[in-house]
Amino acid sequence: MNIYAFIILAALLLNSLISIISEMLNLSSLKQGLPEEFNGVYDSEAYRKSQEYTMIKTKFGLLVEFFDLGVLLVFWFSGAFNALDQFLRGILSGPIQLGLAYIGILMLLKFIVSLPFSLYSTFVIEERFGFNRTTPKTFVLDVLKGFCLAILLGGVFMSLVLALFEYGGSLAWLYCWAAVTLFTLLVQFIAPTWIMPLFNKFEALEDGDLKEKIMAYARSVKFSLENVFVIDGSKRSNKSNAFFTGFGKHKRIALFDTLIDRQTDDELVAVLAHEIGHYQKKHILKGMLISILHMGVMFYLVSIFLTHKGLFDAFYMEQGSIYVGLIFFGLLFSPIEMVLSLFINKMSRVNEYEADAFAVETSKDGEALITALKKLSVHNLANLTPHPFYVFLNYSHPPLLERIRAIRSL
Repeated sequence: MNIYAFIILAALLLNSLISIISEMLNLSSLKQGLPEEFNGVYDSEAYRKSQEYTMIKTKFGLLVEFFDLGVLLVFWFSGAFNALDQFLRGILSGPIQLGLAYIGILMLLKFIVSLPFSLYSTFVIEERFGFNRTTPKTFVLDVLKGFCLAILLGGVFMSLVLALFEYGGSLAWLYCWAAVTLFTLLVQFIAPTWIMPLFNKFEALEDGDLKEKIMAYARSVKFSLENVFVIDGSKRSNKSNAFFTGFGKHKRIALFDTLIDRQTDDELVAVLAHEIGHYQKKHILKGMLISILHMGVMFYLVSIFLTHKGLFDAFYMEQGSIYVGLIFFGLLFSPIEMVLSLFINKMSRVNEYEADAFAVETSKDGEALITALKKLSVHNLANLTPHPFYVFLNYSHPPLLERIRAIRSL
């Protein structure tokens, strides 16, 4: 075992250990009673159900994580990465074709391995707690659409990366960074109009009091908004949500139909004000800039390690290649990614506080936002008392009680 293998294996095992510790601490926090803030919102039975949901989802998540780790280790130490490469080299020629076939087969194998867990999560766990509304037909159609997008967009993306690293010379990482950045921006622009409607229906919010209040609020904060869309989230789940996506004329605010059914007009305006706050505070733009910078650093490091024979030896490869090197670098880079994710999550939690503050200051109705957040947590069976260490590692949003305290402090 060389230094590359040692670093990757140590990172995988350390990540699993940290995951176990954080999950166990999070489960221990479930022993706390119902927070006083939620008296009258949660009854004892509903709160018990939310804790049971968190417990089952946590244990199931750990099972999936360790199963995936076991499969990876078996695939690694059995020499399967090399066996697959040698098999494809016997029937295909050309680095781009080989790369697309190799990565495509690995993705297909990963999908096959994860499929039983996905089915169990959707049709057993989510069904048990009253969330699942996905029919077998919808599930299959989602899979088929996902495959088509993976082949179309993923194929273009990987072909671009492989070709540039294969033929771009010493500045290949720079060309790749520029090309992939443009590709990503293009996808961001077309996703709201062309990709997302493949999976959900987006219908313009009907005229009425709610729409008038939303449009009046948008005008009050000088936010250009042609329309608000209702997404048929109930097609797959009983959970509620709202989100903002896209840029310029293609930006889109969508409210789940399940959210509209459960919230008052004022609460919905407060939720939408929070989403607009993300845009007005340039959180989306900042996030994208950080993502682009992260991509550039990653491509530069890839260009360095692709020439290190030790990286391929760590996985018992007979021959090195760009496409195999990209996969192995992803594993080598995982410890850095874990650290970066802590920074990203921290920044995201700060952004959520800022968006809440924007919503309160502009809508002049902090209690409406608080009530909306409470209803969301109750209907989604959210964990009200997550452990701080688990929050630090995994939460992109602050715990609800902390958000409520911050809103009230305004």
